[in-house]
Amino acid sequence: AKPCALGLKVQANGPQKAQPNAILEKVFTAITKHPDEKRLEGLSKQLDWDVRSIQRWFRQRRNQEKPSTLTKFCESMWRFTFYLYIFTYGVRFLKKTPWLWNTRQCWNGYPYQPLMPDLHYYYIVELSFYWSLMFSQFIDIKRKDFGIMFTHHILAVTLLSFSYVTNLIRVGTLMLCLHDASDIVLEAAKMANYCKCQKLSDLLFVTFAIVFIVSRLGIYPLWILNTTLFELYEALGNFPALWVFNVLLVILQILNCFWSYLIVKVAYKAVSKGKAGKWNPLHVTKDDRSDIESSSDEEETVPRSKTLHSTITTNGTSGANGTNGYLTGGTCSEEH
Repeated sequence: AKPCALGLKVQANGPQKAQPNAILEKVFTAITKHPDEKRLEGLSKQLDWDVRSIQRWFRQRRNQEKPSTLTKFCESMWRFTFYLYIFTYGVRFLKKTPWLWNTRQCWNGYPYQPLMPDLHYYYIVELSFYWSLMFSQFIDIKRKDFGIMFTHHILAVTLLSFSYVTNLIRVGTLMLCLHDASDIVLEAAKMANYCKCQKLSDLLFVTFAIVFIVSRLGIYPLWILNTTLFELYEALGNFPALWVFNVLLVILQILNCFWSYLIVKVAYKAVSKGKAGKWNPLHVTKDDRSDIESSSDEEETVPRSKTLHSTITTNGTSGANGTNGYLTGGTCSEEH
């Protein structure tokens, strides 16, 4: 991914580094990364710096810990490559299966259904990917929605493992393919954003929003939940695994509803803040979509001295830092 990023002229340098200062560094590492007004004034007297310079130092020091656009591009390209490959594989496999066209075939002959090599490969690769995400989340780019995504990864691993053990894998393949579709477009939108291709990024985000909402709020409940809640019960009656499986699927749908709400919210903000004709759904001031993907670029409200009004500033990096690291919709701060 790195050669591709450099070929597309994605910025390799990170945020500007703060000048070395032992006293401020000690406060930053041991006490607080967001000093209040009283502490700022004390540091100002101790160092003989004005308050604004100390605020700037803390902003720059916080930004040092944020990943560069190049790092984020590489992460998105890796995920885009995986999602594109596994979605293509899933479609090619499923179009040859009878349960793609008739979901009742998911339960025909259950539980004595053979585990075909292609199906086994598809399931194990997907399960491996979600295991990797669950562990790599601790070392990857830090995001505000860490807890939600960690919950999602645990749920995905549990669903895949449980359905594999109980041989509910036919409907599992449908669920996997359906959920991978929107992820491809999301990662593509993020890469376009990092490359500063705004029009392409806008188009891809709109496409992502449509695909996500249609697939997860429309097709998923009407196709997947319908067959697991009703057709499965009609075909096989009541058994414990049915209820466990459906509870997990319903929890997944709750997460889908939450993410759809965030997508609609950010799209609404993007449109409402872009009345002059310049808007980018991936670049909205205090964008709630940072809860969907990222977070290292959240805007910070910084305290001022008593003679200054509080203002909201950007994170001191360029607008290429997003999904989810979003350009401000208003005027640029001094750090920008």
